[in-house]
Parts: sequence; C-alpha cells; structure tokens
Amino acid sequence: MLLHLSPCPNDTFSFHAMVHGLVDCEGLTFEAVLEDVEQLNRRVLFSNPHVCKVSCRLIPEILSRYAILPCGSAIGFGNGPLLVSRIPFSSISPKTLIATPGIHTTAAFLLQFAYPQAVNTSHILFSEIANSILQHTYDAGVLIHEGRFLYQEQGLHLVADLGKYWEKRTGLPIPLGGIVVSRTLPKELQHKIARILRRSIHYAMEHPKSSWEYVTKNARELNANVIKNHIKLFVNDFSLELGPTGRLAIETLIKSTLSKEKCHTIDFKNIFLS
Repeated sequence: MLLHLSPCPNDTFSFHAMVHGLVDCEGLTFEAVLEDVEQLNRRVLFSNPHVCKVSCRLIPEILSRYAILPCGSAIGFGNGPLLVSRIPFSSISPKTLIATPGIHTTAAFLLQFAYPQAVNTSHILFSEIANSILQHTYDAGVLIHEGRFLYQEQGLHLVADLGKYWEKRTGLPIPLGGIVVSRTLPKELQHKIARILRRSIHYAMEHPKSSWEYVTKNARELNANVIKNHIKLFVNDFSLELGPTGRLAIETLIKSTLSKEKCHTIDFKNIFLS
C-alpha cells in the first residue's frame, strides 16, 4: 500500500517502522511516496490516494472522501509557521508581497487569520521561501518545517509567530497537518492502518536512532540539530492520539475557514475515523 507523505523529519521518523516492517503490520506492506506538502494537498484534491498527509486547512474540502486518522497528525503548541522578512516590519499592508508554501496549506490560512489585509500573496515551494526573500523577490514569507529553525542564521527577521496568534485567539494547539484515509477502503482496513501507524510512532519514540539514516536521507536540511529539534517539536502526544483537545483544534480550524452556513452542512461527528 502506498503512503503519500512529506519528506520532513516528523513524517519519515513516524512512518519509518511501518515502511520498513519493524512493527507488526498485520499482513500489510507499505511504500512511502514523499512529496512537498502542497503536492500532497493537490494529490488528495485531484486523485484518490488511499493514505495521505494533508494540511488541516484542506480538510473541509475532502471530508466526503476522507476520514482523519486519530494518530500521525502534526499538532502542538509553539510549532506554528513564522512570518519573516528581510528587514524589520512595523505593519503589514495590502501591498506587502508575501510568499506562502501553498494556497491550501494551514500556513497560508494562519497568515490570513492573523492578517486579513495580507492579500498580496504568492505560493511557492516551502524550501525556496527564505532565499526568495533574501533575493528581494518577496517582502516577507511564511516559513514552515525546517525553515523556522534557520531564519535567524540567514539574516531574516521575525514579523510574527502565526501559531502563537492562533493559540492566543483559541487557547488550542495548532492543527498543522493530519493523515487521512480514503473512505473507499473497508472500515476494518482503515482501522488496521491506524493501529499500525500508532505502533510505528511508538517504535520511533522508543528507538529514535533506528530511523536516523532514513530521516536524514530525505530531509531538506541536513543539520543534525535542526533535524532533532524538528522531530522533538512536531512528534508529540498528539501524534500518538489526537484526543479531545486535538480533535477540538481541528474542528475549530474547520469552523474558522468556513461560513456559518457551510459549517451547518458538516457532520463533525463523522470527520474522524470511528
């Protein structure tokens, strides 16, 4: 079975054991297809992969076809996207040209959530944002993944921590990404995949060195400290089990992206695998 994931350390760390058969896979075998987060979002929109990492921002658009797994998500406190610039900013105007990692990403949503006036945006590969700002192509940009650990070394300035703004407004962890499973699969198979993924994450936490070669082979940033900090920040208790707080965070984000009328059309009891 194909698993469509990002090459970021939190995904490769979490899925390493099930991809390599290091845990009980209940008779299944898995192969990882690693793609940029916005490529994954588009794949879910325009095709029907069985298991895929997606931005939580996209979930309202795919609920009829996908359920959210209770594990494997990127949710937490203090790990949100950062808005940075080449020179210090005092304010954002409608003319400020800002790069985001994709129109369907949670990062792009959180920019609009914090700065509704930020309408002059372009969407590029996340790993190209910092250099594009330094080359004066954009006034500012939204950094995710490894980029949030490196911007100061690159001479960029923090304009706003978009995750902290979300936390302040909602009191909830930041729902960045989740693992979704196609509703076309038999329900028992969906639950089997969730069980195996949880075992894989447990294994990764208990044997962190086991996945190191796989993680570093696919990481965009090879600095060992950056990789370790990335995993520590993004793989947490919510990765093992969303729980009521994680579920509420995703539900709150969905409600924040939709009108009240559209919210009434969503069966919130049915968005998670049950």
